[in-house]
Amino acid sequence: MAGLELLSDQGYRLDGRKATELRKVQARMGVFAQADGSAYLEQGNTKALAVVYGPHEMRGSRSRALHDRAVINCQYSMATFSTAERKRRPHGDRKSTEMSLHLKQTFEAAVMTQLFPRSQIDIYVKILQSDGGNYSVCVNAATLAVIDAGIPMRDYVCACTVGFVDETPLADLCYAEESGGVSSLALALLPRGGQIALVQMDARLHQDHLETLIEAAMTACKGVSKVLDEVVRQHLQEASVLSRE
Repeated sequence: MAGLELLSDQGYRLDGRKATELRKVQARMGVFAQADGSAYLEQGNTKALAVVYGPHEMRGSRSRALHDRAVINCQYSMATFSTAERKRRPHGDRKSTEMSLHLKQTFEAAVMTQLFPRSQIDIYVKILQSDGGNYSVCVNAATLAVIDAGIPMRDYVCACTVGFVDETPLADLCYAEESGGVSSLALALLPRGGQIALVQMDARLHQDHLETLIEAAMTACKGVSKVLDEVVRQHLQEASVLSRE
């Protein structure tokens, strides 16, 4: 698919959005009673489920324990039915391992691990339906699950994938845009302080465009943070009503 097809002369994208427009975000917290924290999030047609356990004592080798902070363990996986291509997706494949590492680095920047020395926090994220921006959707779902678990964070950590087409930055890419040869960048942000937790790029991008793309990604992340904040407030309101009853 040629880059020009992704953005019409009127400035509309394949799915009818404008360049800076985010996909619709819907989310629920506390979807699993058995876990310490959980969340389900839809961003466009990409759907993810996040579950958090901990903080708890170290499991397995005690030598992995850190005396001054908690260890964050992340595991990313995709459901067999998450894409049109039906194939087994083992947990240990290269892409899953890489994504798990990126999630771990992201949440180490956001979670206040120093409050839980010699402990472990487990974050499991599964993509139920994939339509682009998998890393970003996983981060946003896991943020809600960590909050649901009552684990202190420095700030919401929000992520968004942006691309560059025809001198125009596109926010929150879908699969058709990601696979259309677009130079894309995934960014995770702590919005209040403007701290970048992680930047990931899989393709070359001219350095003249990098600053523009990062600015577009940060703006998009701040838009996502407002939606997540509304979800958290709504969840707390519902929980307080239930507790009164």
